[in-house]
Amino acid sequence: MDRIQVEGKNPILEALKSGKIIEKLYVLDGMDKRKIGDILDLSKMNKTVIEYVPKQRLDNMANSHSHQGMIAVLPEVAYVNFENMVDGALEESESPLFVILDEIQDPHNLGAIIRSSECAGVAGVIVPARRSAPLSSVAYKASSGALAHIPVARVTNLVDAIKYLKNKNIWVIGTDAEGELCYGADLTGAMALVIGGEGKGMRRLVKESCDSVVSIPMEGKIGSLNASVAAGVLIFESVRQRKAKG
Repeated sequence: MDRIQVEGKNPILEALKSGKIIEKLYVLDGMDKRKIGDILDLSKMNKTVIEYVPKQRLDNMANSHSHQGMIAVLPEVAYVNFENMVDGALEESESPLFVILDEIQDPHNLGAIIRSSECAGVAGVIVPARRSAPLSSVAYKASSGALAHIPVARVTNLVDAIKYLKNKNIWVIGTDAEGELCYGADLTGAMALVIGGEGKGMRRLVKESCDSVVSIPMEGKIGSLNASVAAGVLIFESVRQRKAKG
């Protein structure tokens, strides 16, 4: 089984708070323990092996330039069962919000979208089994620990997954530059928001499977947003509408 390397104080703390198993924690030798007391306390409670190492070793291990003196090794992040995730969310709420990612291949974008989704209270994220960034160390870092708190389901066929959602009376809304402006669309109720891949947007069959398509108004000369930024705008527009509706 592959391991996930989590770097930085906040992602490690979130992993510990969520109950994730940390197999080993590497800490910079000489680091002020008062600044990381909560992390050390939780690690000891969970019987995590803690090893104090020199900076050079941490630098050599790190996948990023911001390990902040701490690197944790976790078992592979597990995907959840798609049907169980959807059915469980519907049992908890009449109007859950899901996010579907159609071939998001940049792990930084994946992590950032998962972070926005978790902050917005999204019930779950759905990704395709092929041509999608994995739940890697980079994605975990980019999510700032959100991957420890939100379920992610991987499905073989997104179109089939959309059919399942629609059979559960969940409205599926795609995103495209030619769609209705998101501020005038109804983004409340049980809903799944589809975010297309970088540069390509939604694939044709995925787009055709959506109940409707919305867009973000663009006023500049570039005419497009980074996938994770666009996802954040649309996710929180849905949250705004839900709060306004009460």
